[in-house]
Amino acid sequence: MEDVVYLKVYFFDGRVTAGAADCDRTREMLDEFRAYSNNNIEYEFINPSDQPDEKSRNDVYRQLAKQGLMPTNIQIKSEDGVEQKLIFPGAIMSYRGEETSMQLLKSQMGAAPEQMLNSSTEDLEYEITNAIRKLTSVRAESIGFVEDHGELTSRQVADMARSLSEYYRLERVKINGKLNSLVSRVEGDSGAVIFPKYKAIVIAKPDTAFTEEDKFMIDQYIMYGGRVLWLLDPVFCNMDSLRYAPSTLAIPVSNNLEDMLFKYGVRVNPDLVQDARCAAIPGPSGYVGDQLQWALQPWVFFPIVVPETEHPIVRNLNGIKLEFASSIDTVGGKGIKKTVLLTTSDKSRVLRTPTQVSLDVMLEEPKPEQFNKPFLPVAVLLEGRFESVFKNRMSRIIKLDETIKFREDGKQTKMIVVSDGDIMRNHINPDGTYLPTGFDKYTSQQFGNKNFLLNAINYLCDDMSLTSIRSRSLEIRLLDRKKAEAERTKWQIINVGIPIVLIILFGFLNAYLRRKRYA
Repeated sequence: MEDVVYLKVYFFDGRVTAGAADCDRTREMLDEFRAYSNNNIEYEFINPSDQPDEKSRNDVYRQLAKQGLMPTNIQIKSEDGVEQKLIFPGAIMSYRGEETSMQLLKSQMGAAPEQMLNSSTEDLEYEITNAIRKLTSVRAESIGFVEDHGELTSRQVADMARSLSEYYRLERVKINGKLNSLVSRVEGDSGAVIFPKYKAIVIAKPDTAFTEEDKFMIDQYIMYGGRVLWLLDPVFCNMDSLRYAPSTLAIPVSNNLEDMLFKYGVRVNPDLVQDARCAAIPGPSGYVGDQLQWALQPWVFFPIVVPETEHPIVRNLNGIKLEFASSIDTVGGKGIKKTVLLTTSDKSRVLRTPTQVSLDVMLEEPKPEQFNKPFLPVAVLLEGRFESVFKNRMSRIIKLDETIKFREDGKQTKMIVVSDGDIMRNHINPDGTYLPTGFDKYTSQQFGNKNFLLNAINYLCDDMSLTSIRSRSLEIRLLDRKKAEAERTKWQIINVGIPIVLIILFGFLNAYLRRKRYA
């Protein structure tokens, strides 16, 4: 680092409360960073609630929210009982006129406060390192968003693009069967030297078929070491159709990519996943008299997948919201390492398509015996040396063409396949503004979609420094509160009674030995 990075760390009263955030660990971590950076880290702890009046305090709260720090309500035990306090467990980092925010307390769906505290502490070094990297990075790799096959538009991925632009240079790419659309060619003494033009490419929800020429360009890009994030929808079904009718038809669609993915090691099935752990949308909730009532109801076609593995891409992430996702099978792909990143819950099932999708599902009570297909894969990481899908299919002329330099077997590379293209799409408001990726407009809940995609692209781009930090685990030995309450008397006796009994026994023994020795 060539200059000072300055942090404003926001905590209530600059101290820690149980289950909220670990102020002391944050201070210790920042002191370590300062030591390793030759004092190029400076920080201060600020109490945002320390304002002269309520209006000033609310102004500060709004400003922090605009800068990306979300408040958290905590309970503080005092002499008068339990008091609710609003804290901003986060920090604003600045470097040479640039600023970025980082949230120090992460929320996780279904996790106890102690677990969230443990996860946040584990991620502390990653968050600080990541923020420094964003501010101090000079050279950026290129990421290509493939278009011209009905992929998500630049407006539909605007929030994700804004976040990625802090790390990478982004380009919209039209392949159009052009030889150099995804790779660069430099003439050398022994002929053309070919290497990927982009560190990774993103194919986000295409809805039309890829030509064989475009598939060839993608295949050769992979063979020369390119990385791909596939976000695919093998079934056409969207919520717009249900705005004007009580039901719609979900039909399978083909992007002409099935043979490629099968050769690489996965099959995205043309089915729909239903999950009892799901997001809620406005829907029919029953009748009052002859009037149909509407309320937020669980929508089993929008599964919420909670990462269960310890892979650094998904470790400690919040639940991820999917829309009309499909199941994935791992197949073939000799020598390819396959890692399932995301699965449905233990109460899920699949529907074969074509099938009718109706809002009337909300009026039915889910039957547990029907949700009998647990842990269906919906995101898979593939790593290794892939074999070209065009192997043994090309003519001898093309194989020997020095301009093309066709490769049958690829270099070491990796790709991620997700069976939902909408995982990256952000909602666009009528006024043209857009909501954050993974933000639920009905419940105002922020899901982990953006962090998952950022981690996935960082991993594909070999950002191993950040990945290695996320791989570390820090175990905080927390008390099992339920067990402690149930066995309270036993442990009081053990910790208080037994030492007293031992002292009394020692006294009697000591007196007996003294009498015996000096009698």
